[in-house]
Amino acid sequence: MQTKIEFRKRQLEKLANATLETNASGSKLAEKLFATDMWQQAQTVGLTLAGEIEVPTELISIQAKREGKKVFYPRTLPGRQMVFLPADTKKELEMSKFGVLEPRYDAKKIQTDIDLLIVPGIAYALDSKIRLGFGGGYYDRYLKNFLGNTVSLVAPAMAYPTAQWPIDEFDVPLQNMITLTD
Repeated sequence: MQTKIEFRKRQLEKLANATLETNASGSKLAEKLFATDMWQQAQTVGLTLAGEIEVPTELISIQAKREGKKVFYPRTLPGRQMVFLPADTKKELEMSKFGVLEPRYDAKKIQTDIDLLIVPGIAYALDSKIRLGFGGGYYDRYLKNFLGNTVSLVAPAMAYPTAQWPIDEFDVPLQNMITLTD
């Protein structure tokens, strides 16, 4: 079995070549999400601003706001910690050291009570519901104490029947995964 570093490198190349397919699957995956009880019951949603190789999240943000849900975005902090903050306009965002847009830090606006967290990743093991992220460990640290519902939208290029990478004891399984074949 490859190391996580080796698998991640190969997977990022695969996703770069599958960008059109991943983007095309975004609206179908979002529609499936909107039909779930966890979505319909959520009042607060944690969501990333997706990068080019990820399942698009803009439609989810728009729908959440249309339905009166509050949307919060991750902000990375020192010590590989992460918090969620609001960002209603692009002016409230700034580029992180990872090249990702994040909300500006404001300790007074940190949201600790999120009903539904849509968790990003680059690969997903469908049997164990383990995800592989970009390698910083931010989400696994956050998920360790997270009490709300978790879900990932899994494009075809991201789905694996079982993990093709080592699973560590600190990897936190997701509660739900939505694929095109569900």
